[in-house]
Amino acid sequence: MKALLNKLRGGERESVEAASDADHRILFVCMGNICRSPTAEGVFRHIAAAEQPELVLDIDSAGTHAYHVGKPPDVRAQRAAERRGVDLGGLRARRVAAEDYARYDLIVAMDQLNVALLEEHAPEESTARIKLFLEYAPHLGRIEVPDPYYGGSNGFELVLDLVEEASRGLLAELAANARR
Repeated sequence: MKALLNKLRGGERESVEAASDADHRILFVCMGNICRSPTAEGVFRHIAAAEQPELVLDIDSAGTHAYHVGKPPDVRAQRAAERRGVDLGGLRARRVAAEDYARYDLIVAMDQLNVALLEEHAPEESTARIKLFLEYAPHLGRIEVPDPYYGGSNGFELVLDLVEEASRGLLAELAANARR
């Protein structure tokens, strides 16, 4: 049975060749890579391991800005995720790089501003699809995962709720494509 690709974070990264063994390569993106996108990475990894362990996935997260490069996720995001059994402690913020557009099949942004920034910076030869994460949870009636950074703990819980729903929707699409 295939297993999730484990990636080293904050230090040495696996080669692009190793990542090419993955069934799907997904990059989650928000502004600073300390709240929404690492939460999405951690939650998606957790749900995929539990519900679709046969899929080989290369999963990472990054930010469109370099505000927090090298820093762990916001403590409030970590605590909220821990209460749901998701460990974000080993993740470190990084900025989206030009090579990400070649490495990842799908780049999933948390909001429309980050979609626009990703599209603006995409190399001409990029084949990566750029989508909003909540496109995978249309039943929620929302298009953006709100940034909880300047709010209270309830914002981090809402992000988790939204990310869990979108993760299941994305995972269902990936699993359906794998069966074709």
